[in-house]
Amino acid sequence: MIHILSNTPSILNVFISEIRDAEIQKDRLRFRYNLVRLGEIFAYEISRHLEFAEKEVVTPLGMATVPVLREQPVLAAIMRAGLPFHQGFLNFFDHSDTAFVSAYRKRHKDGTFTINVEYSQVPDINDKVLIVCDSMLASGASMVNAYRDLMLKGKPRHVHLVSVLASEEGLDYVRKHIPMQDIDLWVGVIDEELTAQSFIVPGLGDAGDLAYGKKEIN
Repeated sequence: MIHILSNTPSILNVFISEIRDAEIQKDRLRFRYNLVRLGEIFAYEISRHLEFAEKEVVTPLGMATVPVLREQPVLAAIMRAGLPFHQGFLNFFDHSDTAFVSAYRKRHKDGTFTINVEYSQVPDINDKVLIVCDSMLASGASMVNAYRDLMLKGKPRHVHLVSVLASEEGLDYVRKHIPMQDIDLWVGVIDEELTAQSFIVPGLGDAGDLAYGKKEIN
C-alpha cells in the first residue's frame, strides 16, 4: 500500500513548500527543523496503523483508561540526510530502538554511480514493526540497498518505508526490487522527473548538503 500525504491538504504541505523554497533553504537550521516536523507528522499518521492496548492510568482524581502503543516500533535512519527526518519520528516514538544505515553514492569516472552501504548498526528487529526513513527517494537505490541490509539482520513483522519527497521512477524501482507484502510505502509528495544524475525535479536539491553543508565529491 502507498500513502501520499500531500493528496490531503494539511500543514504538511506548508513544511514541504518551505524545504523546496530556495530562499528559505539558506537558513540551514530551519531546513533541518522542517524535516523534523515532517517526521513528526509521518510518525503520527503511521501510529494510526499500529497496535494499541488499553492501560489504566492513575490521575490525581481517579483512574482513566487510555489506549497506548502495544509496543514501540524500531526506527531505521539512512544517513546522512535522513537524520533530521528520523529525529521527528524519535520525538513521537521516544522509547524506540534505532538502526543506523550509512549509504552513499560511489561515483565512477564515466559519470555513473552506485549506491553502497558501508556500515549499519541494527537492534533486534525480529517480529517487530520497522520504520525505515529517508528524506528523499530519488533513484530508489538507497532505500532498496538499506532495506536489503536490514533484512540480513532480522525479519520484522511489518515494514513502513518513508520519504518526504519521491520521484515516480524511484517509487517504481522500490516496488520492483522489494517484495511489497507486509510493507507500507509512505511519501509526502511525488515529482515526475528524475535527472541523469538522479536529482528529483522540481525536487529541492541535495537534502544532505542543505542540512549539513556541502560534502566532498568522491
